[in-house]
Amino acid sequence: MYARRRRAYFLLMGGCIVLFVSAWAVVRLWSVPVAVGMCVVAMVIPPVAALVANRRGPDDRWWDDPSGDPRSDEWWDELDGKKRRP
Repeated sequence: MYARRRRAYFLLMGGCIVLFVSAWAVVRLWSVPVAVGMCVVAMVIPPVAALVANRRGPDDRWWDDPSGDPRSDEWWDELDGKKRRP
């Protein structure tokens, strides 16, 4: 799961860089408004890439799942207020 998310992140960020560089290296020679539009699109891509990279997959362990270590789980439950110590 991690490799797929990482690949998607790098593809999105690579597309962002390609859009930005091509906008000001090539496209601005023909149309500045189109180059600005390309930069606006490139500006939206990084937050989307961060969401894609940090999305939980169906097989990923979630942060509050038990770790399997009873002592650690008991400690975290106490901190979260789920269980009270006698």
